[in-house]
Amino acid sequence: MINLKIDPEFQNQIPPLTDDEYRQLEENILKEGKLLSPLIVWNNTLVDGHNRYAILQKHPEIYFSTMPLPFESREEVLAWICKNQLGRRNLTPEQKKFLVGKQYSIEHRKPGGNGNNQYTTATQETVPEELCQNDTIPPTNTEMSIRKKIAEQHHVSESYVSRSEKFMKGVEIMEELVPGMQEKILSGQTKIRDADLHRLAKADYIDRQKIVDEILYPERKVEPKPNTNGAPPEPGKAPYMPMQKIESVYDSDAYPKEVRYEYVALEHITTRFRTEFDYQLKMMPDNAQREVILEIIHKHKEYLASLESALAEDEQTA
Repeated sequence: MINLKIDPEFQNQIPPLTDDEYRQLEENILKEGKLLSPLIVWNNTLVDGHNRYAILQKHPEIYFSTMPLPFESREEVLAWICKNQLGRRNLTPEQKKFLVGKQYSIEHRKPGGNGNNQYTTATQETVPEELCQNDTIPPTNTEMSIRKKIAEQHHVSESYVSRSEKFMKGVEIMEELVPGMQEKILSGQTKIRDADLHRLAKADYIDRQKIVDEILYPERKVEPKPNTNGAPPEPGKAPYMPMQKIESVYDSDAYPKEVRYEYVALEHITTRFRTEFDYQLKMMPDNAQREVILEIIHKHKEYLASLESALAEDEQTA
Protein backbone atom coordinates (compact mmCIF):
# COMPACT_ATOMS: atom_id res chain seq x y z
CA MET A 1 0.00 0.00 0.00
CA ILE A 2 1.27 3.48 -0.89
CA ASN A 3 2.04 5.59 2.17
CA LEU A 4 0.83 9.13 1.56
CA LYS A 5 1.77 12.15 3.64
CA ILE A 6 -1.00 13.92 5.55
CA ASP A 7 -0.70 17.70 5.72
CA PRO A 8 -2.72 18.98 8.74
CA GLU A 9 -3.48 22.32 7.07
CA PHE A 10 -4.86 20.62 3.95
CA GLN A 11 -6.89 18.20 6.04
CA ASN A 12 -8.31 20.96 8.26
CA GLN A 13 -9.94 22.69 5.27
CA ILE A 14 -12.12 19.63 4.66
CA PRO A 15 -15.33 19.48 6.72
CA PRO A 16 -15.39 16.19 8.66
CA LEU A 17 -18.02 13.55 7.94
CA THR A 18 -20.60 12.64 10.55
CA ASP A 19 -20.33 9.17 12.06
CA ASP A 20 -23.23 7.97 9.90
CA GLU A 21 -21.68 9.42 6.74
CA TYR A 22 -18.32 7.81 7.53
CA ARG A 23 -19.95 4.39 8.15
CA GLN A 24 -21.92 4.67 4.91
CA LEU A 25 -18.77 5.57 2.98
CA GLU A 26 -16.93 2.59 4.44
CA GLU A 27 -19.81 0.25 3.58
CA ASN A 28 -19.89 1.53 0.00
CA ILE A 29 -16.13 1.04 -0.45
CA LEU A 30 -16.24 -2.49 0.96
CA LYS A 31 -19.21 -3.34 -1.24
CA GLU A 32 -17.42 -2.14 -4.40
CA GLY A 33 -14.13 -3.75 -3.38
CA LYS A 34 -12.19 -0.78 -4.72
CA LEU A 35 -12.17 3.01 -4.83
CA LEU A 36 -14.16 4.27 -7.79
CA SER A 37 -12.41 7.66 -7.73
CA PRO A 38 -8.66 8.18 -7.39
CA LEU A 39 -7.11 10.01 -4.46
CA ILE A 40 -5.82 13.45 -5.45
CA VAL A 41 -2.19 13.98 -4.49
CA TRP A 42 0.47 16.66 -4.77
CA ASN A 43 3.86 14.97 -4.98
CA ASN A 44 3.35 12.38 -2.23
CA THR A 45 0.97 14.48 -0.11
CA LEU A 46 -2.74 13.72 0.03
CA VAL A 47 -4.89 16.60 -1.19
CA ASP A 48 -8.38 15.11 -1.44
CA GLY A 49 -9.73 11.84 -0.07
CA HIS A 50 -8.67 11.90 3.57
CA ASN A 51 -11.70 9.93 4.78
CA ARG A 52 -11.29 7.33 2.05
CA TYR A 53 -7.58 7.01 2.79
CA ALA A 54 -8.33 6.43 6.50
CA ILE A 55 -10.70 3.61 5.49
CA LEU A 56 -8.08 2.15 3.15
CA GLN A 57 -5.60 1.94 6.03
CA LYS A 58 -8.12 -0.26 7.87
CA HIS A 59 -8.68 -2.39 4.75
CA PRO A 60 -5.36 -2.65 2.84
CA GLU A 61 -6.84 -5.24 0.52
CA ILE A 62 -8.95 -2.56 -1.20
CA TYR A 63 -7.54 -1.45 -4.54
CA PHE A 64 -7.11 2.29 -5.14
CA SER A 65 -5.29 4.65 -7.46
CA THR A 66 -3.92 8.17 -7.16
CA MET A 67 -4.11 11.16 -9.46
CA PRO A 68 -1.27 13.70 -9.11
CA LEU A 69 -2.08 17.30 -9.97
CA PRO A 70 0.64 19.78 -11.01
CA PHE A 71 0.30 22.34 -8.22
CA GLU A 72 3.30 24.61 -7.81
CA SER A 73 2.63 26.02 -4.35
CA ARG A 74 0.72 25.35 -1.14
CA GLU A 75 -1.55 28.30 -1.94
CA GLU A 76 -2.71 26.59 -5.13
CA VAL A 77 -3.44 23.40 -3.23
CA LEU A 78 -5.47 25.22 -0.55
CA ALA A 79 -7.45 27.19 -3.12
CA TRP A 80 -8.22 23.99 -5.06
CA ILE A 81 -9.39 22.22 -1.88
CA CYS A 82 -11.75 25.07 -1.03
CA LYS A 83 -13.28 25.18 -4.51
CA ASN A 84 -13.63 21.40 -4.59
CA GLN A 85 -15.27 21.23 -1.15
CA LEU A 86 -17.69 24.00 -2.05
CA GLY A 87 -19.11 21.64 -4.67
CA ARG A 88 -20.46 19.39 -1.92
CA ARG A 89 -24.18 19.57 -1.21
CA ASN A 90 -24.16 18.77 2.49
CA LEU A 91 -22.19 21.76 3.78
CA THR A 92 -23.50 23.72 6.73
CA PRO A 93 -23.89 27.49 6.18
CA GLU A 94 -20.86 27.99 8.43
CA GLN A 95 -18.73 25.53 6.44
CA LYS A 96 -19.64 27.21 3.16
CA LYS A 97 -18.83 30.65 4.56
CA PHE A 98 -15.49 29.42 5.90
CA LEU A 99 -14.45 27.84 2.58
CA VAL A 100 -15.49 30.87 0.52
CA GLY A 101 -13.52 33.10 2.87
CA LYS A 102 -10.51 30.81 2.72
CA GLN A 103 -10.53 30.67 -1.08
CA TYR A 104 -10.77 34.45 -1.34
CA SER A 105 -8.02 35.00 1.25
CA ILE A 106 -5.67 32.63 -0.55
CA GLU A 107 -6.32 33.87 -4.06
CA HIS A 108 -6.04 37.59 -3.45
CA ARG A 109 -2.91 37.14 -1.30
CA LYS A 110 -1.05 35.02 -3.83
CA PRO A 111 2.38 36.31 -4.84
CA GLY A 112 1.74 38.79 -7.62
CA GLY A 113 -1.89 39.09 -6.57
CA ASN A 114 -3.17 37.54 -9.78
CA GLY A 115 -6.18 35.44 -8.90
CA ASN A 116 -6.81 34.52 -12.55
CA ASN A 117 -3.42 32.84 -12.93
CA GLN A 118 -3.82 29.10 -12.33
CA TYR A 119 -0.30 28.55 -11.07
CA THR A 120 2.20 30.64 -9.15
CA THR A 121 5.91 30.15 -8.90
CA ALA A 122 6.59 31.22 -5.31
CA THR A 123 5.14 30.83 -1.86
CA GLN A 124 4.38 33.55 0.64
CA GLU A 125 4.53 33.11 4.39
CA THR A 126 1.69 34.61 6.41
CA VAL A 127 2.69 36.31 9.64
CA PRO A 128 0.22 36.94 12.50
CA GLU A 129 -0.05 40.66 11.74
CA GLU A 130 -1.22 39.91 8.19
CA LEU A 131 -4.30 38.21 9.60
CA CYS A 132 -5.57 41.61 10.72
CA GLN A 133 -7.18 43.41 7.80
CA ASN A 134 -7.63 47.15 7.97
CA ASP A 135 -11.12 47.94 6.67
CA THR A 136 -10.10 51.53 5.99
CA ILE A 137 -7.85 50.39 3.13
CA PRO A 138 -9.95 50.10 -0.06
CA PRO A 139 -9.57 46.88 -2.05
CA THR A 140 -7.38 46.94 -5.12
CA ASN A 141 -8.75 46.35 -8.60
CA THR A 142 -7.24 42.86 -8.51
CA GLU A 143 -8.96 42.07 -5.21
CA MET A 144 -12.30 43.30 -6.53
CA SER A 145 -11.84 41.19 -9.66
CA ILE A 146 -11.08 38.07 -7.61
CA ARG A 147 -13.99 38.80 -5.28
CA LYS A 148 -16.35 39.10 -8.23
CA LYS A 149 -15.05 35.87 -9.78
CA ILE A 150 -15.50 33.89 -6.56
CA ALA A 151 -18.96 35.37 -5.99
CA GLU A 152 -20.02 34.21 -9.46
CA GLN A 153 -18.49 30.76 -8.96
CA HIS A 154 -20.53 30.09 -5.82
CA HIS A 155 -23.64 32.17 -6.62
CA VAL A 156 -23.24 34.60 -3.72
CA SER A 157 -22.79 38.35 -3.45
CA GLU A 158 -19.42 40.08 -3.43
CA SER A 159 -20.13 41.43 0.07
CA TYR A 160 -20.73 37.83 1.21
CA VAL A 161 -17.25 36.93 -0.04
CA SER A 162 -15.70 39.84 1.84
CA ARG A 163 -17.57 39.02 5.08
CA SER A 164 -16.66 35.36 4.70
CA GLU A 165 -12.95 36.18 4.81
CA LYS A 166 -13.38 37.91 8.19
CA PHE A 167 -15.50 35.00 9.43
CA MET A 168 -12.83 32.52 8.34
CA LYS A 169 -10.03 34.45 10.03
CA GLY A 170 -12.05 34.73 13.24
CA VAL A 171 -12.66 30.98 13.25
CA GLU A 172 -8.98 30.20 12.65
CA ILE A 173 -7.88 32.51 15.48
CA MET A 174 -10.49 30.92 17.76
CA GLU A 175 -9.12 27.47 16.86
CA GLU A 176 -5.57 28.62 17.57
CA LEU A 177 -6.49 29.82 21.06
CA VAL A 178 -9.14 27.18 21.86
CA PRO A 179 -8.33 23.94 19.99
CA GLY A 180 -11.45 22.13 18.80
CA MET A 181 -13.57 25.27 18.37
CA GLN A 182 -13.30 25.32 14.57
CA GLU A 183 -15.14 22.02 14.19
CA LYS A 184 -17.78 23.07 16.73
CA ILE A 185 -18.41 26.40 14.99
CA LEU A 186 -18.45 25.00 11.45
CA SER A 187 -20.70 22.08 12.39
CA GLY A 188 -23.18 24.51 13.96
CA GLN A 189 -22.76 22.93 17.40
CA THR A 190 -21.44 26.19 18.88
CA LYS A 191 -23.12 29.40 17.78
CA ILE A 192 -21.01 32.55 17.70
CA ARG A 193 -22.20 35.76 16.12
CA ASP A 194 -20.52 36.79 12.88
CA ALA A 195 -19.96 40.24 14.37
CA ASP A 196 -17.89 38.73 17.19
CA LEU A 197 -15.77 36.68 14.78
CA HIS A 198 -15.26 39.74 12.57
CA ARG A 199 -14.13 41.71 15.62
CA LEU A 200 -11.69 38.94 16.51
CA ALA A 201 -10.35 38.84 12.94
CA LYS A 202 -9.56 42.56 12.99
CA ALA A 203 -8.12 42.66 16.52
CA ASP A 204 -4.48 43.28 17.29
CA TYR A 205 -2.51 40.16 18.08
CA ILE A 206 -2.13 40.99 21.79
CA ASP A 207 -5.89 41.56 22.22
CA ARG A 208 -7.08 38.25 20.79
CA GLN A 209 -7.16 36.20 23.99
CA LYS A 210 -9.14 38.92 25.76
CA ILE A 211 -11.74 38.99 22.96
CA VAL A 212 -12.01 35.19 22.89
CA ASP A 213 -12.67 35.20 26.64
CA GLU A 214 -15.32 37.87 26.21
CA ILE A 215 -17.04 35.83 23.49
CA LEU A 216 -16.98 32.49 25.31
CA TYR A 217 -17.47 33.72 28.87
CA PRO A 218 -19.70 36.81 28.75
CA GLU A 219 -20.87 36.12 32.32
CA ARG A 220 -17.37 36.92 33.60
CA LYS A 221 -17.45 40.53 32.48
CA VAL A 222 -17.77 43.24 35.10
CA GLU A 223 -20.14 46.15 34.71
CA PRO A 224 -18.64 49.28 33.12
CA LYS A 225 -17.57 51.89 35.62
CA PRO A 226 -18.21 55.64 35.23
CA ASN A 227 -15.40 57.98 34.33
CA THR A 228 -13.16 59.23 37.11
CA ASN A 229 -15.18 62.45 37.44
CA GLY A 230 -18.32 60.45 38.24
CA ALA A 231 -20.02 61.23 34.94
CA PRO A 232 -21.29 58.34 32.78
CA PRO A 233 -19.11 57.37 29.81
CA GLU A 234 -19.64 59.27 26.60
CA PRO A 235 -21.37 57.39 23.75
CA GLY A 236 -18.78 55.49 21.76
CA LYS A 237 -16.16 56.02 24.48
CA ALA A 238 -17.20 53.45 27.06
CA PRO A 239 -14.27 52.17 29.10
CA TYR A 240 -13.02 48.69 28.42
CA MET A 241 -14.79 46.13 30.60
CA PRO A 242 -12.00 43.90 31.96
CA MET A 243 -12.53 40.26 32.83
CA GLN A 244 -13.64 39.91 36.42
CA LYS A 245 -10.69 39.55 38.77
CA ILE A 246 -10.64 36.44 40.91
CA GLU A 247 -10.04 37.47 44.51
CA SER A 248 -7.59 35.22 46.34
CA VAL A 249 -7.11 34.77 50.08
CA TYR A 250 -3.47 34.00 49.33
CA ASP A 251 -2.83 37.52 48.07
CA SER A 252 -2.17 38.90 51.54
CA ASP A 253 0.60 39.54 54.02
CA ALA A 254 -0.25 36.26 55.75
CA TYR A 255 1.92 34.51 53.15
CA PRO A 256 5.58 35.14 52.26
CA LYS A 257 6.09 37.46 49.28
CA GLU A 258 8.42 35.05 47.49
CA VAL A 259 5.68 32.37 47.14
CA ARG A 260 2.52 34.50 47.27
CA TYR A 261 2.35 34.89 43.50
CA GLU A 262 2.69 31.13 42.95
CA TYR A 263 -0.15 30.41 45.41
CA VAL A 264 -2.43 32.90 43.64
CA ALA A 265 -1.47 31.53 40.20
CA LEU A 266 -2.32 27.96 41.28
CA GLU A 267 -5.68 29.09 42.59
CA HIS A 268 -6.42 30.94 39.35
CA ILE A 269 -5.58 27.82 37.35
CA THR A 270 -7.98 25.66 39.36
CA THR A 271 -10.69 28.32 39.20
CA ARG A 272 -10.29 28.65 35.45
CA PHE A 273 -10.45 24.88 35.09
CA ARG A 274 -13.76 24.73 36.97
CA THR A 275 -15.20 27.59 34.93
CA GLU A 276 -14.15 26.13 31.58
CA PHE A 277 -15.18 22.59 32.51
CA ASP A 278 -18.65 23.82 33.50
CA TYR A 279 -18.89 25.73 30.23
CA GLN A 280 -17.81 22.70 28.21
CA LEU A 281 -20.42 20.50 29.89
CA LYS A 282 -23.11 23.03 28.97
CA MET A 283 -21.98 22.89 25.33
CA MET A 284 -22.18 19.08 25.19
CA PRO A 285 -24.72 17.82 22.64
CA ASP A 286 -27.61 15.66 23.83
CA ASN A 287 -26.07 12.51 22.35
CA ALA A 288 -22.85 12.84 24.37
CA GLN A 289 -21.95 9.58 26.09
CA ARG A 290 -22.09 9.89 29.86
CA GLU A 291 -19.52 7.14 30.38
CA VAL A 292 -16.96 9.00 28.25
CA ILE A 293 -17.42 12.19 30.26
CA LEU A 294 -17.03 10.22 33.50
CA GLU A 295 -13.89 8.56 32.12
CA ILE A 296 -12.35 11.98 31.46
CA ILE A 297 -13.31 13.18 34.95
CA HIS A 298 -11.83 10.07 36.55
CA LYS A 299 -8.53 10.60 34.72
CA HIS A 300 -8.36 14.09 36.17
CA LYS A 301 -9.21 12.79 39.64
CA GLU A 302 -6.45 10.19 39.35
CA TYR A 303 -3.97 12.91 38.45
CA LEU A 304 -4.98 15.05 41.42
CA ALA A 305 -4.82 12.03 43.73
CA SER A 306 -1.29 11.16 42.54
CA LEU A 307 -0.23 14.79 42.97
CA GLU A 308 -1.68 14.90 46.47
CA SER A 309 0.11 11.64 47.35
CA ALA A 310 3.44 12.93 46.00
CA LEU A 311 3.15 16.16 47.99
CA ALA A 312 2.32 14.19 51.15
CA GLU A 313 5.39 12.01 50.66
CA ASP A 314 7.59 15.08 50.19
CA GLU A 315 6.24 16.54 53.43
CA GLN A 316 7.02 13.32 55.33
CA THR A 317 10.61 13.16 54.05
CA ALA A 318 11.27 16.86 54.67
